[in-house]
Amino acid sequence: MSALRNQVKALGTLLGQTIAEDKGPECLALIESIRLQGKAIDGGDQKALLSLMGKISEGDDETLLTIARAFSQFLNMANIAEQIYTVSDEAQSLIDRPDPFASLQAQFDAKHWHKSDFAKAMASLHIDLVLTAHPTEVTRRTLIHKYREIEAQLRRGADADNERIQELMAQDWHTNSIRRIRPTPVDEASWGLAVIEDSLWTALPLFMRQLDQHAQAITGEPLPLATAPVRMSSWMGGDRDGNPFVTAKLTREVIAMSRAKAAELYGKDLEQLSMELSMMDASPGLIAALPEEHKNSEQPYRELIRPLRKLLAVTREQMEAQARTGKATNTQVPLLENAQELIAPLHLCYHSLMECNLASIARGNLLDVIRRIQCFGVGLIRLDIRQHSERHNDVLSELTQFLGLGDYLNWSEAERQTFLRAELDNRRPLVPADWAPSSDVAEVLDTISVIAQTPAEMMGIYIISMASQPSDVLLVQLLQKACGIRAPLPVAPLFETLEDLDNAEQVMTDLLAMPGYKERSKGHQYVMIGYSDSAKDAGVLAASWAQYRAQDALIKLHQREDLKLTLFHGRGGAIGRGGGPAHGAILSQPPGSVTGGLRVTEQGETIRYKFGMPKLAVRSLSLYASAILEALLAPPPEPKPEWRDLMDSMSEKACKTYRSYVREQPDFVRYFRQGTPEQELAQLPLGSRPAKRKSTGGIESLRAIPWIFAWTQNRLMLPSWLGFGTALEDALQHNAEPLLKDMQAHWPFFRSRLAMMEMVYSKSNAKISALYDAKLVEKELIGMGEDLRNLLTTDISTLLKFLGQSTLLEKDGWGQQSLDVRQSYLVPLHLLQIELLARVRASHDENQVSDCNRALMVSMTGIAAGMRNTG
Repeated sequence: MSALRNQVKALGTLLGQTIAEDKGPECLALIESIRLQGKAIDGGDQKALLSLMGKISEGDDETLLTIARAFSQFLNMANIAEQIYTVSDEAQSLIDRPDPFASLQAQFDAKHWHKSDFAKAMASLHIDLVLTAHPTEVTRRTLIHKYREIEAQLRRGADADNERIQELMAQDWHTNSIRRIRPTPVDEASWGLAVIEDSLWTALPLFMRQLDQHAQAITGEPLPLATAPVRMSSWMGGDRDGNPFVTAKLTREVIAMSRAKAAELYGKDLEQLSMELSMMDASPGLIAALPEEHKNSEQPYRELIRPLRKLLAVTREQMEAQARTGKATNTQVPLLENAQELIAPLHLCYHSLMECNLASIARGNLLDVIRRIQCFGVGLIRLDIRQHSERHNDVLSELTQFLGLGDYLNWSEAERQTFLRAELDNRRPLVPADWAPSSDVAEVLDTISVIAQTPAEMMGIYIISMASQPSDVLLVQLLQKACGIRAPLPVAPLFETLEDLDNAEQVMTDLLAMPGYKERSKGHQYVMIGYSDSAKDAGVLAASWAQYRAQDALIKLHQREDLKLTLFHGRGGAIGRGGGPAHGAILSQPPGSVTGGLRVTEQGETIRYKFGMPKLAVRSLSLYASAILEALLAPPPEPKPEWRDLMDSMSEKACKTYRSYVREQPDFVRYFRQGTPEQELAQLPLGSRPAKRKSTGGIESLRAIPWIFAWTQNRLMLPSWLGFGTALEDALQHNAEPLLKDMQAHWPFFRSRLAMMEMVYSKSNAKISALYDAKLVEKELIGMGEDLRNLLTTDISTLLKFLGQSTLLEKDGWGQQSLDVRQSYLVPLHLLQIELLARVRASHDENQVSDCNRALMVSMTGIAAGMRNTG
């Protein structure tokens, strides 16, 4: 880690020079003294704490803004250094950062797996990464671009141009780090496409080459040409649950924008291929595919590619116009509608080159392009649609009343199912021509009409938020039929709350028993598991166990019914929303959970941290692939009955503890809103979606992301641990330690929970949380904070005693040093935030451009950067 510390120090020095040039050496000296005091405070120096608090309280708003900006940027530079270090040779050589495929190869050799088993697992390897626009990316896109440029310089090592880095530092420092306005859904979709263009476009072929090499090393055969284990999907422009700005018109615009960008990138690839494939030798099959006038051409490959380039150029032109004007394209002009239009000719080129003994050319850039097309499809992403179940019910409510059938909302579940099943089998139109629905209902129907007008390959699946009954799924199937969708999207119920997770098996059992349902599902069912709302509802331990039980039951159900099941994991970045290391998360799932592939959300800042540069993206894809292959080859064990029983009791205890505070303490919401910046977060323009599902209400109406974000800011990290330690202590007091040790040794699910809790506890800081309370919370509420902090301290002691450790992260040097390198920058930001919150609340200042408010916003983004996640 010395290399990481040296890199952080070097970047900090360059940033300091930039600050001195702008604000003067006295300002830099003040910032450096604050940094040193922050380091001393972290070491327990109470005198340094009092001195720094006094220094901050005496500073005017403009000075505090400068200090906040400085420490926020120091943390961004630390993140850049760590990203570079993560993919460095030194990091890869560490025992806790092995190459994922090398680890898999070692297991293959040690366990004497058969080559055919590996080939079968490889054929089942499927990774669907779903980019979401959840508002957790606090860093502006323009700054992300500058950070990438700095990374590019640092990757050059000794050849790095320090003058260029200094220039980028200056650009960074003189750019407003806080957006003035919220991004629109189109802005978010553009950002998602930029991640693909800037990083994943390069990373995908590199990953596939690595995967191919490891497959050959094990099986002796290269991957089949059609192998396409990765696909990209997106919610950006398709997720309308709680976001009034995502309309049918906007979805149409995002689809056109995605198709235009795909045509542009493929066009560049084929232009390069056309330059390279100048060979004269070609197979009879390729010659036969050429137009008659070109069959004697000395450039057969170029002749085959030329019409593809024209098709892409026209598609790009038409889609850019549609995205710009919102008007439909010229239907007389042929456009790229499916990836096979590109893949088939390129496969011909590949096979021709192989037949002509030109394998090195066939398996070079041409193969890279083929693999890109097979991954990214006609629009770079496949767009999911997500809508709340209530919005679908409203459609039927209006329609049934118009038809004189009564109000659908007042019908029982049995009555709803009878009506929906009958209409699904009925050939007559459901929607009368003279019906004039309300604007909200028309919007739902217009969205489904957009699906009908879009190439099927551009669309992903249809997710129903807060699905709790079979009728929720049948209704969406009926709406797709009514709107004339020829290739209906797979419908995925999203089970989010603790109750819905517990009922998931029954809902799907009822659906699968219905005549015609399996046929409509075409042998493949998607089910989405919600991590955010279940954790907010019941606490992290109860939620994670409910998620495990639901997945396990659904897997067994679909195995009995001989139906392919793809579980869709709605994970967030934080532990309290299902986040955590991908490799461990996959291996901790129930056996059989990845047989139907892995589908998982990647959101906000985690997209940048996992896929923001090609080398990181290759490593992240490798982690996913190796974990899935391992789970397919050696599934995790079926939990013993006694493990399940203990988890049931621990989950019940944890849920009761969690809810005793969050739901049952009458002053809890007051404490939460005083002791964290939850109310002020609404001013931070993170994303296009409102922070609340409804404008009124308490914790139940708050989205999971700001719920997590607020507790992360004051370092109490409450949602990510509350209830776990109490449940563990209770189990230990009831003589369950031998059973717990058995679970730790042999059950990846439980071992993963322990590792994640250790990480959460290490990120928490009771002393910093107490400083927030002392300055911001009413005296009569401080006792609640003290109670929670005492519980946190007790829980940490309980975990350490069980693990046989004296400190957290004792066996994870990487994780500990990653936190340590940031801590001296984080402490001043927390003290700044406390002071700024007090000032803003005392003045009732609603001027978002004032120095005080701006400094507060910067402190939020800085702490988020330092913690490496928000929500």
